[in-house]
Amino acid sequence: MKIIKKVTRQVPQIDCYNNVNYYQSLQPQADVKLQMSLLIPRTEALKPAVLYFPGGGFTAANYQKYLQQRLALAQAGYVVAAAEYRVVPTPFPNIVYDAKHAIAFLTRHAKEFGIDPQRIGVLGDSAGGYLAQFLATTCGSKTFLPADVKPEETQVAAACSVYGFCDLLTIGQGLNQAFHQSTTATEALLVNGVSYLVDHAAAIGADPEKAKAASPITYVSSDTPPFLVMHGTNDHDVSSYQAEELVTALKKRGISVTQIMVENAGHGTWEWYQPEIITQIVSWFQQTLPSF
Repeated sequence: MKIIKKVTRQVPQIDCYNNVNYYQSLQPQADVKLQMSLLIPRTEALKPAVLYFPGGGFTAANYQKYLQQRLALAQAGYVVAAAEYRVVPTPFPNIVYDAKHAIAFLTRHAKEFGIDPQRIGVLGDSAGGYLAQFLATTCGSKTFLPADVKPEETQVAAACSVYGFCDLLTIGQGLNQAFHQSTTATEALLVNGVSYLVDHAAAIGADPEKAKAASPITYVSSDTPPFLVMHGTNDHDVSSYQAEELVTALKKRGISVTQIMVENAGHGTWEWYQPEIITQIVSWFQQTLPSF
């Protein structure tokens, strides 16, 4: 049987680059090497980019995950980078420094990757959502800025937080509060550090000012870019109050924000990988950072 099939162009070819070193610092007993992957559409025009940070409860940063969402964005014409970052026992604010090094890398190599540096968005789920929020609320400023990064290299044009958390003091509100008030909660270890010779053990609420300084909601301002905030109504790991708190803060400062609550969805459950949700995120980025 011979079949002649006419094909119409609907999506671009995608080139994938894995294990790209975006930051390396050679220091005695503290050698840091961080990597990202890149999905780059083969199109001629300058493209917007989306920088993705994976979730992992501050204990892991598997930047190879969330492939369906990343590929969908690339097929829609976005350069999509996925970056790892340091986790516990590395203390705050190194996690934010890593995120800023990641976006600075994209900005510095914008020409090579075909990126429009004025159209870089951020995306993250869970702890990655926390990082996406942090980049967006402190973008273009000197707040938690590494010494070798310029403020203009950290500009964010749009941010999507998927079941992320904005306030470390209220992360357990309405659920499992006893754990989040313990000295072994990962947010407590992130902010207070892991004990070695000196006992640093303390609950996240032991020093409210310290916890606020490590919470992205603290830095929401009139300069914050547009947000898409998504959360599940059945999330038992991160309270949906986090979404409400962030949306309220953004609206108070006149920031454009779209909030979507996914019925019955839990934390990282199957709902988040369905075409309906993937398309929703792509559509929002297309409205906020048009690709074609």
